[in-house]
Amino acid sequence: MGKRTEVIICLGSSCFARGNKATLKAIIKFLDDHGLKDKVNFHGGHCLGSCAEGPNISINGKQYNGFDENSVVDILINELL
Repeated sequence: MGKRTEVIICLGSSCFARGNKATLKAIIKFLDDHGLKDKVNFHGGHCLGSCAEGPNISINGKQYNGFDENSVVDILINELL
C-alpha cells in the first residue's frame, strides 16, 4: 500500500453532540488493534457539511454519516481491511 488512507473525523460541535467523541475512541482502538497507524492518516477536520446526518467521517473522500461507535467498526473493516 503506497499511499496512506485518509480518515477524517468531523470535529464540529454537532457531530460531537451526536456521538463523535465515542466514535473517535473506537477508531483509535481499531487502528491500534489492527496495526494500521502507519497506513492511515487519521485526523480531525472541520464541518463536513452534513450536520443533520452526523456524526460524520470521511475515508479517502467518501463520506459516512449517522453511525455509532459500534457500526463505525463495520465501516472501517470494509474500507481498511
